[in-house]
Amino acid sequence: MAFGLCLFYIEYMKYIDLRSDTVTRPSKAMRQAIASAEVGDDVLGDDPTVIRLEEKVAALFNKEASLYVPSGTMGNQVALKTISQPGWEILCERECHIINYETAGPAIHSQLLVHPIDTERGVMTAEQIEARIRPDDIHAPRTKIVAIENTHNRHSGTVYPLDEIIKIRKVADKHSLLMHLDGARIWNAYAATGIPLADWAASFDSISVCLSKGLGAPVGSMIIGSKDFITRARRNRKLFGGGMRQAGLLAAAAIYALDHNLERLVEDHANARFLAEGLNRLDGLNIDLTHVQTNIVIVEIAGTGKKADEVLDILKQNGILAVPFGVTKIRFVTHLDVTEDDCQKAVEIIAGLRL
Repeated sequence: MAFGLCLFYIEYMKYIDLRSDTVTRPSKAMRQAIASAEVGDDVLGDDPTVIRLEEKVAALFNKEASLYVPSGTMGNQVALKTISQPGWEILCERECHIINYETAGPAIHSQLLVHPIDTERGVMTAEQIEARIRPDDIHAPRTKIVAIENTHNRHSGTVYPLDEIIKIRKVADKHSLLMHLDGARIWNAYAATGIPLADWAASFDSISVCLSKGLGAPVGSMIIGSKDFITRARRNRKLFGGGMRQAGLLAAAAIYALDHNLERLVEDHANARFLAEGLNRLDGLNIDLTHVQTNIVIVEIAGTGKKADEVLDILKQNGILAVPFGVTKIRFVTHLDVTEDDCQKAVEIIAGLRL
């Protein structure tokens, strides 16, 4: 039995893990940063490393303040709770993370009515949004928030056009709406376009960004906005059970990630393009290469005659991990623990399987 477990462990270590950029592991240097971190009690407001992280992130986005939270979902939900009132309506793209991966959080935590909008590539237009703002009528909920996801996970990591965000802000100002950015992968939008993070952030009243995806930190996200907003968000973080004590250990990893892993995201994008082009040449697989803008590759496998779960089982047996993204769709995500050689090997393995 022990020998069998040992073989399983060896085989596990051989996997090319393309499930998500959340599977990244702290490097030796990041672990050293964690080990040497100066800490205090963040709930009491005196962890110096957390304070340094919060000041650093606020400055990157040219906002007044930021707040460290344990997860991206908590970041979105605390932000929405902080800017909203019960009974308000929030406009979201139908495939966005807030709707599909946060366990009905807007309804449960903030009593918000979610109004989903269908799009081609995850990009709601200013015209679509203005057309869906409710009239001022006692029978209708108040449309008060627009939430944008950038980059958009379920739409292959699409980068939201900045000019469209600016147009939406004008509509929001005209109708007294608030804007929230789910910027879990905003770093990828920056890497793909070179547009400064502050420019991406300028139109939003509240922002959440993730540290544990492409940046490679083990834990955490940030909420960003005005000082008043962050003061209120800190109280809601406590309400949600998100206060941590010696969180400087984790904040040190996040600071390291920002200092060392932000600019290298372009490598993940290049690897995703390399992988997508290789897979798209294989019979039975289809990828719209115009959608591959960052580090996410969604593959349509209907041409194989198999369903996603079947193909994923075959891939796992041959050393490749991915996730289902529909009945006949599979998602691959590149990240700092995946090299171009890994992507080449993955293409060669899949080609040999003749799915």
